[in-house]
Amino acid sequence: MDTPAISGQELDPQRQKRAKEYAWLRRRLLLVDLTLGGLYALAYLLSGLSVQLRSTLALLSPEPAIGVALFFVFFALGYGLLRTPLDYYGGFVLPHRYQLSTQSRRGWLSDQIKGAGLSLMLGGTLVEVVYLLLQRSPELWWLWTGLFWLFFSVVLTNLSPLLILPLFYKLTPLADEELARRLQELAERAGTKVRGVFSIDLSRRSVTANAALLGLGNTRRIVLGDTLYRHYSADEIEVVLAHELAHHVHGDIPRGIAVQSALTLAALYLAHLALRWGVSAFGFQSVADMASIPWLALVMGGAMLVSTPLVNAYSRARERAADEYALRTTGRPGAFISAMTKLANQNLADADPEPWVEMLLYSHPPIRKRLELGHRFQQAPAEASGRR
Repeated sequence: MDTPAISGQELDPQRQKRAKEYAWLRRRLLLVDLTLGGLYALAYLLSGLSVQLRSTLALLSPEPAIGVALFFVFFALGYGLLRTPLDYYGGFVLPHRYQLSTQSRRGWLSDQIKGAGLSLMLGGTLVEVVYLLLQRSPELWWLWTGLFWLFFSVVLTNLSPLLILPLFYKLTPLADEELARRLQELAERAGTKVRGVFSIDLSRRSVTANAALLGLGNTRRIVLGDTLYRHYSADEIEVVLAHELAHHVHGDIPRGIAVQSALTLAALYLAHLALRWGVSAFGFQSVADMASIPWLALVMGGAMLVSTPLVNAYSRARERAADEYALRTTGRPGAFISAMTKLANQNLADADPEPWVEMLLYSHPPIRKRLELGHRFQQAPAEASGRR
């Protein structure tokens, strides 16, 4: 499939019309998914299935750790099977309908299986730790879990370029040595050490373009999607990467982990209170009863959902600061404007969403606001970079 509508001159009106349709459909899928997840967990609790499954697993194995693992697998796989039609429609049918995907059904299914296996492994590890701490420290488990989550997040961020990304994408050193040198020099000027410049085969799955600075410390590397590398100028790629570098210059990665860990800790404390109430409400044997897994998932999910607008507001502020850094560092507002325009046209991004949609769902400023920032910088750099 050819990459559509990648002109950087102006936003394509037809693409924007389709972008709004696509965004509208995805929002409704999100609402259905959230409702389905909540009803699934409630069904486990209100039907007595949660207590019944715990009793059955206790007969199969008296070892609590094995029981917790099996309960989590049954609960997670049941939900995974229930939402498979949603995943297929939202992850395969819609992207193909809107000419965003190049992936075959076989490739999509392979990714789903790998993703499910990874989620079971990581989620199962976390659940085992939580219920071990619930047994050992029923009053302070939420605090120790929060600390473990912080450690877990740092390790996962550090290892993801080495262990997780290669499961889905092929990384190869960037063939364009001149561009690689230019990007490494940009990283050096930003005081950020990288382990190389790589290209990933996004085109095997999608026509959308992206770039990232992945990893921490000795695993940090520059990664360009081949859909970006093939269709964007060196100046446009440089300004996109400068935005990514800004997050490391500004310390946004550790900040983000800290903010998310603090919110997770607050959610865990709410879950602590909810578990104590759930013992009598749902017939749990104790707060460490594996039958409480659906209740814990429901409370944690609800708390994270409520905090999402706050997280997104914080993220939008950091993303705007990164845009300003990219404009100041490269001094190429024209390349910034054309890159943002191309990304909107190519990725089918709604450039001007409704205010409530931006507030609730957008982790980045909408493209229209990013373009306005670029134009202001083009006209008066000092004034534009000083505005908030």
